[in-house]
Amino acid sequence: MKQLERSGKKLSEEERKELFDSTKKTYEEQTDPRYGAARLWIDKIIDPMETRQAITQALEAASLNPDVPEFKVGVLQT
Repeated sequence: MKQLERSGKKLSEEERKELFDSTKKTYEEQTDPRYGAARLWIDKIIDPMETRQAITQALEAASLNPDVPEFKVGVLQT
């Protein structure tokens, strides 16, 4: 809204509400875990009742290889 107002456009109350509703709808769609899963951003959606089991399984898998060599990145140049 500020960007539109800076460019000289005056928004009516109806246009403000429409812009707000559009932004809110987009936000709600993109914060749904299924949105991220569809884009392969997450590995799995865990049922809240299975959280303890999933954490236990992850810790057991991590403990199978405790001797991981130190990762050295070398010199970083910016």
